[in-house]
Amino acid sequence: MFSFLKKSFPESPQAKPGNGWVARLKFGLARTGSQLTGLFGSGGKIDDDLYGELETILITADVGMDATNALLADLRHYVKEHHLGEAAELREALAHCLLKLLKPLAQPLLAQDQVKTRKPFVIMLCGVNGAGKTTSIGKLAKYLQAQGLSVLLAAGDTFRAAAREQLTIWGERNNVMVIAQQGGDAAAVIYDAVQAAQARKIDVVLADTAGRLTTQAHLMEEIKKVKRVIAKAMPETPTSPVAPHEVLLVLDANTGQNALSQVKAFDEALGVTGLILTKLDGTAKGGVIAAIARAHPIPVRFIGIGEGLDDLRPFVAEDFVAALLGLDE
Repeated sequence: MFSFLKKSFPESPQAKPGNGWVARLKFGLARTGSQLTGLFGSGGKIDDDLYGELETILITADVGMDATNALLADLRHYVKEHHLGEAAELREALAHCLLKLLKPLAQPLLAQDQVKTRKPFVIMLCGVNGAGKTTSIGKLAKYLQAQGLSVLLAAGDTFRAAAREQLTIWGERNNVMVIAQQGGDAAAVIYDAVQAAQARKIDVVLADTAGRLTTQAHLMEEIKKVKRVIAKAMPETPTSPVAPHEVLLVLDANTGQNALSQVKAFDEALGVTGLILTKLDGTAKGGVIAAIARAHPIPVRFIGIGEGLDDLRPFVAEDFVAALLGLDE
């Protein structure tokens, strides 16, 4: 079934059909997938009632009104253009429209290319409390090491002792150095980490930061300071832009439309270059990624579906749509 779509949207190099990843992702998105499967398998005709039911499912799946309206408008046009009439045919039509919306977000992190002129390649991670930043750093370290890159971790969350301890554990698991200190200034810790990486010729620095609510103005100002200090540690040169070279915002997929407000706030404060969408392994509805694509499109670098070291993978739009709509891998 999905082969029809692959002709129109060629697979990304990261897509590896049959590796079990789509099956696990499908399980994580089952809450929305089961509703869509029931709708498309109803055996009825494509009519206004069917579009109405689909609209309800999309909105409750955190797609949001704006993206839902845009998707349905595109879907109606596609159905008319291809003379579709059966409810079962709507699945591939929706997949086509979703892919068109999400495909531009599928831009992998090209760390191997970046370190050639930006060594160390500094990645700053940010997000609200509980989004999964520290865990994502540990998984990201493993991913980068698998690409043959050396990694150093900066424990910039100086507010929580537990965060430092957790990052230290991830460092031990990955056999990478962790720069940390008890209390103190987050910016100073990350500054020291960048200098240590330069001295040791480390390829990548992953800088953790403390979780903060976007409504807390003083904390948002503080994280701006962290970025400014990183820039001082590694200023712009003729061959490399100013650090940090990548600002990744970690989003909990279960936060729904609130994730969109987080994207807007952190992007305004820091200039976010990529997203990591975590916790697609339980009750996540998954639709917020469509809302982001419509309202504030920023590349989705990675998605996470579990707690294991290998449970963070590059975002592949084909895999995500296949999992969400229950299409064949």
